[in-house]
Amino acid sequence: MKNRVTGIGGLFFKTTNPNKTKDWYKKHLGFNTDDWGCTFWWKDKDGNKCSTQWSPFKKDTDYFGPSEKDFMFNYRVENLIGLIEILKEEGVTIVGEIQEYDYGKFGWILDNDGNKIELWEPIDSAFE
Repeated sequence: MKNRVTGIGGLFFKTTNPNKTKDWYKKHLGFNTDDWGCTFWWKDKDGNKCSTQWSPFKKDTDYFGPSEKDFMFNYRVENLIGLIEILKEEGVTIVGEIQEYDYGKFGWILDNDGNKIELWEPIDSAFE
């Protein structure tokens, strides 16, 4: 597999008040926030439109589990199913099952420090 990770898909973190946090970032840093946070648009080396998601989560979310950390990285990948198979063979801990949505496929792993990592094979056009 040539490229495993192609970029950062999102930055997710816990906060006591996600709406207040989104409002602060909108007011002071100009984030174009919505219910999910903020989507940043950019182009890859081939000129394709791509997105990176910034999202605050409620402090009590279990979405980052089994990690105990207050953050989770989301990495963009080209072939999620193939990558998950390779990672299994390499002994990486896989968390849950691959999920598919109209905006892409998702899978989860744990890194060597027990951080939950979200792997995303995006369909960026779903956000336009």
